[in-house]
Amino acid sequence: MQIINNIHTTIKGDLQMVIHKGSKLSLAAACFSIYAYQELKKQLEGIDELRFIFTSPTFVTEKTPKAQREFYIPRISRERSLYGTEFEVKLRNELTQKAIAKECADWIRRKVTFKSNVTQEQMMGFMTVDESSYMPISGFTTVDLGCERGNNAYYSVQKTESYENGKYFINLFEKLWNDKKRLQDVTDIVIESITAAYRENAPEYIYFFALYNIFNEFLDDISEDELPNEATGFKESKVWGMLYDFQRDAVLAIINKLEKFNGCILADSVGLGKTFTALAVIKYYENRNKSVLVLCPKKLSENWNTYKGNYINNPIAEDRLRYDVLYHTDLSREHGQSNGIDLERLNWGNYDLVVIDESHNFRNGGEVSGEAAKENRYLKLLNKVVRAGVRTKVLMLSATPVNNKFIDLKNQLALAYEGDAAQINKKLATTKGIDEIFRQAQKAFNRWVKLSVEERTTEALLQTLDFDFFELLDSVTIARSRKHIETYYNTADVGKFPKRLPPISLRPCLTDLNDAVNYNDIYTLLMSLNLSIYTPSNYIMPSRLEKYLDVTHHQGTSLTQQGREEGIRRLMSINLLKRLESSVYSFRLTIDRIKKLIEDTMKTIEDYQAGNCILKLTEISDSDDFDYDDQNTDFFSVGKKVKIDLADMDYVSWKWELEKDAENLGLLSLMVADITPEHDAKLQTLLKLIQKKVEHPINPANRKLIIFTAFSDTADYLYANVSKFAKEKFGLETAEITGNVDGKTTIPKLRADLNTVLTCFSPISKGKSVLMPNSSDELDILIATDCISEGQNLQDCDYLINYDIHWNPVRIIQRFGRIDRIGSKNETIQLVNFWPDMDLDEYINLKSRVETRMKISVMTSTGDDDLINAEEKGDLEYRRAQLKRLQEEVVDLEDMTSGISIMDLGLNEFRLDLLEYMKHHDDLDTAPKGLHTVVGKTEDSPAGVIFVLRNINDSVNIDNRNRIHPFYMVYISEEGEIVCDYLNPKKLLDTMRLLCRGKSEPIMALCRKFNEETDDGRNMGEVSELLSEAINSIMDAKEESDIDSLFKSGGTTALLSTISGLDDFELICFLVVK
Repeated sequence: MQIINNIHTTIKGDLQMVIHKGSKLSLAAACFSIYAYQELKKQLEGIDELRFIFTSPTFVTEKTPKAQREFYIPRISRERSLYGTEFEVKLRNELTQKAIAKECADWIRRKVTFKSNVTQEQMMGFMTVDESSYMPISGFTTVDLGCERGNNAYYSVQKTESYENGKYFINLFEKLWNDKKRLQDVTDIVIESITAAYRENAPEYIYFFALYNIFNEFLDDISEDELPNEATGFKESKVWGMLYDFQRDAVLAIINKLEKFNGCILADSVGLGKTFTALAVIKYYENRNKSVLVLCPKKLSENWNTYKGNYINNPIAEDRLRYDVLYHTDLSREHGQSNGIDLERLNWGNYDLVVIDESHNFRNGGEVSGEAAKENRYLKLLNKVVRAGVRTKVLMLSATPVNNKFIDLKNQLALAYEGDAAQINKKLATTKGIDEIFRQAQKAFNRWVKLSVEERTTEALLQTLDFDFFELLDSVTIARSRKHIETYYNTADVGKFPKRLPPISLRPCLTDLNDAVNYNDIYTLLMSLNLSIYTPSNYIMPSRLEKYLDVTHHQGTSLTQQGREEGIRRLMSINLLKRLESSVYSFRLTIDRIKKLIEDTMKTIEDYQAGNCILKLTEISDSDDFDYDDQNTDFFSVGKKVKIDLADMDYVSWKWELEKDAENLGLLSLMVADITPEHDAKLQTLLKLIQKKVEHPINPANRKLIIFTAFSDTADYLYANVSKFAKEKFGLETAEITGNVDGKTTIPKLRADLNTVLTCFSPISKGKSVLMPNSSDELDILIATDCISEGQNLQDCDYLINYDIHWNPVRIIQRFGRIDRIGSKNETIQLVNFWPDMDLDEYINLKSRVETRMKISVMTSTGDDDLINAEEKGDLEYRRAQLKRLQEEVVDLEDMTSGISIMDLGLNEFRLDLLEYMKHHDDLDTAPKGLHTVVGKTEDSPAGVIFVLRNINDSVNIDNRNRIHPFYMVYISEEGEIVCDYLNPKKLLDTMRLLCRGKSEPIMALCRKFNEETDDGRNMGEVSELLSEAINSIMDAKEESDIDSLFKSGGTTALLSTISGLDDFELICFLVVK
């Protein structure tokens, strides 16, 4: 008898001496590893046979359902140990698994039979070689052979000869081997399993294998209730059939998020068809018998009404959708009819799902105002719809959910969790609560805003935001940019986006008259206006103020009457500037309106004799004077008309101020009086532009163009002049659409409502052939205000003119989004911007002067410097950079550096990809790790390797910044350069998806090439070298951030973790890019 202690003497050493040609081996053990075969390859080649019994059920056909997970897991690990146990990671990382597996399988076919215990009885492991027995033997791996230490405190084996134990073990084995009840032959399955390690894999399989490993826990967490239930049949619906792939992905993700978190923001970029995506979600819930409310801006209601109506132009009429449509403004109404619904009787609390279109209108959150403590729309929605009655899910649609504060996003999300953070905190997998996450994100953003323009990149912002923030976005938002869709989806079925030509910037002067006035002269005069006509409360005598206090200031509101007057005054003065930029005509109209208001008021003061002439303050001049965004401010809705008794006023000073203004306004009016249409340089430039477009179209035979302006007065003026010119000269038909009244068109008898006009202007995208089959009317030129700048699809047109530059760059991008859409028939599209005739810097400084001048007066009157428009504080540098870009290129919304883009940050679509795959395949859980395949390189993806690794001892997650920890992905080029590091898993997964998706067969030509280079996987030196480079890149980042953390407050990560390198990582799979 001899004791082998596996330290000084090893089993491997002993077997090398004992095994000779023709030996017979019998082995009963828990597992078998190809690496153990490799250690004894030379000896094992010569044996006669090896009989192997798995001592616990392994590779046997399943009788028990997989439900008994606890038995299933150890079994899987026994089966997986074929390709090396956890202690053989180092060997696996040498990447020679493929070559070894091939040789081993070949040897097994010739020499080995495997059987497995099928009972639940315990069997002790032992081995006999000819006449010698070894005992105990727990497995056949490099650890059992004594080559590796493993995690054994001791591992001594007793070797006895048969004459000592009377052939006991040899007989025992014989008896077991022939016991058909206890054992089942599993040789074929073992061979098949080992073959899996060296067959060529399809790229798609490797992609899903990586996903399976990374998101495995997610599969366990998911409950059937949170997944779209296919039994509802929503995938048979008409709308589902019309969706593109990327929209279908979004629908499934939205349903999952609504079920899990009760809310979701769909923030896909402009022109990606959010409405249709939402319709499919609505269909899903209606199939489950839920009631749905769509809240949208009034101008978009026509779209939503069409999709649920039994109309000929409703492409999804057969889906019989039945949701209710109301307008954002209806939330503030108590009674009356809206869109066919009686608001007084409406059961607001009974909706299971609310879809809010253009939800950024709710980004400012809730406030109470006015003497009746009126709630604003946001609070109404929260209290009437979401909190009241049944549990309401909220789906928000917006291309711009964040304007420039993260709080915008939080306010919208709060609708989903009923404003009660605790509700969402327990569902989120984050370490901090939602309020804290946003607070920190906003802090990071504020720091980022202070960086210089060069340093202020999106990358820089992403690096300062923490893991929890991404986790939160991933949980409740879906935001894909157009670039993302073009890159990662097959655009063949989607159709392409048109190519954007560089924008044309025009700067016509005011007029071609000699010694005529120019912009600067007018600006100087404008600056001297006081506009005190809008602020009568400032002239109430101090002794009489008491009397008006309760009227002008109600407790608990944020806006006093005085503040409101200031706000209007400031809006008006900025508005004069905006209107001058728009057209001389609009400017003159406004000046004359203000002048008339002043003159009427002065007359009232003059008529006043002692008595009680009460000054009725006229509401601000018509709100049509303002652009679309300004009309939405609260001054127009808050507070009542206030009556002030002139006897209580210092009307002498007031009248003196009014006289000064009246005189200056008279002057201004005179200055621009001679600028008739013939001499309006801007208008004449526009007419030349139209002529050029008609004579030289940018797409064959396309004569259509859209002209946008911020003001309906300008639109009227343009219509009057353009329609005549276009009709007489080229026979073109023109239409005008402004938000407040029906439009106008040059086609006699054509109904001029919004829908008819848009249908005749963009017949293909609006389905005119179905809607108006007998009509041949077609419009070529559309003049419009921002009432159609959101949500309309007018892609038949290829030419868009901004007749005035909107002060909010987002508007410009949204306007362009009407024609810059997916699936457009046009090859190219053109944007033209009219700028004021001055240098950009001058222009920006001027705007800021008007704003600051107004701000100062606001501060003095309210003591609150931030009364109206916090956003306009935005530093000028920044606005300059934005406007400069708009002059040179058409910018994507998500690239407007000022705003915060929440685009393309989520990992959710990968989880859903995996789920879809798992429904039809169950081959991922037994697959060996360390698999690879070869794919072709592209111009964005250079030749190299993408490694997917798993950190075994949890020592690396640096600052919690790796979102898929403990998994790490690194893309390294053949030269050893890091193409994409592990902190950007989203980009790596996207790249992998792009390279692999849809390739369900191995690319044999590339595989053969790779096999020749590596001698069929025997010589993996180069790839192995890249693997250690990749692991080093993770280490280096770790060290860097450790050193950084030494100098940060809040403790260091340097002392917390030790990393020894290669052995800390297990290779899951790799993708060779050739």
